[in-house]
Amino acid sequence: MSDVKEVLGSYSTDITKTIEDELSTIVPDNLAEASVYLTKAGGKMLRPALTLITAEAVGGNRESALKSAAAIELIHTFSLIHDDIMDDDDMRRGMPSVHKVWGEDVAILAGDTLFSKAFEIIIGTEGTTSDQNNQALATVADACVKICEGQASDMGFEDRFDVTEDEYMEMIFKKTGALIAAATKAGAIMGGASQEVIDAMYEYGRLIGLAFQIQDDYLDIASDEETLGKPIGSDIGKGKMTIIAINGLSSAGDDSEKLLEILKDDNNSQEDIDLAVEILTKCGAIEYARTLALKSVDEAKEVLEILPDSSSKQVLADIADFVLERHS
Repeated sequence: MSDVKEVLGSYSTDITKTIEDELSTIVPDNLAEASVYLTKAGGKMLRPALTLITAEAVGGNRESALKSAAAIELIHTFSLIHDDIMDDDDMRRGMPSVHKVWGEDVAILAGDTLFSKAFEIIIGTEGTTSDQNNQALATVADACVKICEGQASDMGFEDRFDVTEDEYMEMIFKKTGALIAAATKAGAIMGGASQEVIDAMYEYGRLIGLAFQIQDDYLDIASDEETLGKPIGSDIGKGKMTIIAINGLSSAGDDSEKLLEILKDDNNSQEDIDLAVEILTKCGAIEYARTLALKSVDEAKEVLEILPDSSSKQVLADIADFVLERHS
């Protein structure tokens, strides 16, 4: 198995340079600084790296997909800036959030600038056909709509405790999985793949996107505070309807009422959260989430069988496993 973090790092230099070159013309200075701030703060670069690796895995090259990869990262960064504003989060990637440094007005403009630049970058891609560029553009646009729909659904779940598993899976696909699926699909498009392979790579991205979010749900309970960077069980404390909470409410039997009471309480003590974790462990909800994530990863790796054997194909399989090996 390849060292996934090392592989992602090997792609990040090209991606970062491309992004900084594309953003270098932004004025005035405060908008320019706010726009590149999170890119310079680091990050895994998972999504844009997936675009480049997929392009290589289908027989293309990274140069043809580089601007699409940069566009994917700009859309991701745009969504983070706006998420932080909506959630009033103070920190991102170990640094103060954009709106905490420059204020909400400039942060909104920075996000909007990144959003617009993403489409400009794809349109300006050279060395590919206009059809490829148009397909990549449509793919990214579709992902943007889905991200907004997913965020809206997530907000709509805040006061609901009857969310179904199907509703939740649809929400996390749109909010988290859609951009990952767009990343792999854009890579396949720019790599010159057939429609069958393009569709398969979208499915691969969709599946690892689902696993990525379910793993986050799992880590909220199964990790530790130092590794996770936030208190364990914070989703329970906020009354969030994660896949674990949804499954727990339907499978905890006599304990379901107490679990619901804790989820509805805005002022839970640590003892309450510990009790909820105990209930969720006892009824198998935590293990259910882990199993669901494993199933998604296994299915994602099966999808890769459509590709010829190569080092890039192996990296895609390793990335699928990496999604579940994360501890934060």
